Amino acid sequence: MPNLRLALCQIDPCVGDLARNAEEVLRWTGRAAEAGAQLVAFPEMALTGYPVEDLALRGSFVEASRAALVELAARLAAEGLGELPVLVGYLGRSEHVSAKLGRPAGSPQNCAAVLHRGEVVTRFAKHHLPNYGVFDEYRYFVPGDQLAVLRVHGVDVALAICEDIWQDGGRVSAAREAGAGLLLVINGSPYERDKDDVRLELVRRRAAEAGCALAYVNMVGGQDELVFDGDSIVVGADGEVLARAPQFEERLVVLDLDLPAAGTNHTDGLLLGDGLHLVRTELGGETGPAPAEPLVAEIAPRVADEAEIYTALVSGTRAYVRKNGFGSVLIGLSGGIDSALVAAIAVDALGADNVHCVSMPSRYSSQHSRDDAAELARRTGLHFRTVSIAPMFDAYTNATELTGLAEENLQSRLRGTLLMAISNQEGHLVLAPGNKSELAVGYSTLYGDSVGAYGPIKDVYKSLVFRLARWRNEVAEERGEVPPIPGNTIAKPPSAELRPDQVDTDSLPDYDLLDTVLDAYVEDDRGRDAIVAAGFEAAVVDRVVRLVDAAEYKRRQYPPGPKISRKGFGRDRRLPITNRWRRG
Repeated sequence: MPNLRLALCQIDPCVGDLARNAEEVLRWTGRAAEAGAQLVAFPEMALTGYPVEDLALRGSFVEASRAALVELAARLAAEGLGELPVLVGYLGRSEHVSAKLGRPAGSPQNCAAVLHRGEVVTRFAKHHLPNYGVFDEYRYFVPGDQLAVLRVHGVDVALAICEDIWQDGGRVSAAREAGAGLLLVINGSPYERDKDDVRLELVRRRAAEAGCALAYVNMVGGQDELVFDGDSIVVGADGEVLARAPQFEERLVVLDLDLPAAGTNHTDGLLLGDGLHLVRTELGGETGPAPAEPLVAEIAPRVADEAEIYTALVSGTRAYVRKNGFGSVLIGLSGGIDSALVAAIAVDALGADNVHCVSMPSRYSSQHSRDDAAELARRTGLHFRTVSIAPMFDAYTNATELTGLAEENLQSRLRGTLLMAISNQEGHLVLAPGNKSELAVGYSTLYGDSVGAYGPIKDVYKSLVFRLARWRNEVAEERGEVPPIPGNTIAKPPSAELRPDQVDTDSLPDYDLLDTVLDAYVEDDRGRDAIVAAGFEAAVVDRVVRLVDAAEYKRRQYPPGPKISRKGFGRDRRLPITNRWRRG
């Protein structure tokens, strides 16, 4: 049985930075070559970054991607890496008219290519295009109609791109028809809670359907609201896990695979299932037995739910700040649980020296909240200052009479103005502290606590905010470190502190109840009647549904933040602002 040493490069590309991404492909290919790899794979659209969204519609970007691919092939050869086949994703274009979609020749495609001996030896486009959740690839791309199969070192390797294995049939069943010994899939699969379990089950099932081993390489890092967790996996035809990369870390996975010898019973151009045409590429290489000491890859252990979510928030925040050219962030630190968790995330993402916080007390700010904010700063070592908004508030209220909600919101807007002024003056990126529960029901102030360029906990329900804060403190204690978040911040009732003795439950149901109803209404898209039928009090459900529907205009104006749930506000959930449907 032939042996193939495979390398999967779990890397973090940056959208639009073709030169930087090409350098990364060169660097990681060099590392794979040093490890003796015979075939190297990079993630989906690694050359352009992913997703490129409407950049796909710019002809200049498509052509730049295609040119960068050709140049990359030449550079690999020039640096002595030409004999090592490299599979890399890029943005390409169709060669033919797509009658089915009514798209002309030259339309953009989500492509991959194999680079070998200085040439682009084969190209193919993603067959199944996702058009749900955060994906709308039918807006951009024309699907591919080929099954590319490489014959390398005596093994037939079928190639696929991400969604090709999330849908039934297609390249999975075609790989079985073609008699492939390995199905190699490149991916840009975003993170969401528990997806690592779903992904493993998927990979095992598709390996069984394809009748061969399956290798799945995914990217890491972040792109706007999406976080990529890696979790690259190799399984045998029987579903046994042979390698698994850690989540949220760049990693080179190299392992030896004993695979079936290439067959001789299928010809190039053969029509397979789902309208796919077989395209074979012979890359040569001697067929050899397994080495005396086969290279066995790591199988990274899984992490707890809170650890996974927290790391995703840290990864998304780090990627957004750094990829957008900022070196530091600014947070309004109130002493409450939300801003405390955001500050802890920022410190873990960027280092305490790059996190600046400002306490902005008003006449209603409690002393314990001021003390909690200062204590968090002391524990973490971040930069901290206090600027009272009282004089500004008095100036406004002396000029015009404000009461009730208008008076409360003025305090929040003064804080927002102050944060943006400091940001402009000192060059920090402002992080917004709002959580998903508040955003869902509109419990935030436009141009106040909603100001900022990024919201690290935008997709985190309030009950989960408390869990993450406790978990982060527990981890610190296990490490022998000082817990970053003061215990009083976690223990006290949440309050906006915009009027005397205010607590959140004055305006909202208890967060555990609220989040359960929101989960049904937002995540599961269950209507009002279905939620009531599940046992929830009708008055509570009616109130929550009304608040959620009325707050759509606020959510449209909130900054992006890392998606960690099945349905985040924004790309995942798109409802009309003007909307009179009131049955949920």
